[in-house]
Amino acid sequence: MPTQPIKLYYLPPSPPCRSVMMTARALGIDLELVLTNIMEGQHKTPEYIKMNPQHTIPTMDDNGFILWESRAIMSYFVNAYGRDDSLYPRNPRQRALVDQRLNFDLGTLYKRYMDLYVPMLFKGEAYNDEAAEKLNEALDWLNIMLGGRAFVAGDNLTIADISIVVTLSNLEAFGFDYSAHENVVKWFERTKKTLEPYGYAEIDQGGAHILASFLKKE
Repeated sequence: MPTQPIKLYYLPPSPPCRSVMMTARALGIDLELVLTNIMEGQHKTPEYIKMNPQHTIPTMDDNGFILWESRAIMSYFVNAYGRDDSLYPRNPRQRALVDQRLNFDLGTLYKRYMDLYVPMLFKGEAYNDEAAEKLNEALDWLNIMLGGRAFVAGDNLTIADISIVVTLSNLEAFGFDYSAHENVVKWFERTKKTLEPYGYAEIDQGGAHILASFLKKE
């Protein structure tokens, strides 16, 4: 375990922040949470940009080791402080599968969620049926990936599940209908229960509801 709490610059409703926080809980890592309100520009101060020139959240400071991008932080946590490799297997083929799922979330599923909801959340735009169909297509691919598996990369929870569950939590909070994807529905319920001891309701569900409240204001 780290000799002192790891600083995490975060905002509660931020999906990437939520995945990092749940991973830390699952590993028993203490975090010193530094609230960083991007709506007020706190991520664009000279001090913050010196630390992270991309000025994104979450950003981690582990005793001077600075890292951003949530999936990189999650991987680092397991590699540096995991008691075992269950959340991020060392076996090359198992790890490759976890990496593939993480990249699928980043480049496809989460991106298509963003394509649908960011214009609604921050620009007040109307619901886009074409973007919703694209999101449903990605969910269908996830549904196929989950065939015969308890979790997205096998029989055990990994950081890929923690990353993807955040996306599904947002869809649930926003009222998006994903019920046609039976494997996804079952996996989502299973993963929520598995993450209950690691702050799922407080961190992930709570953050998703904050985002949903922004949407309703529009």
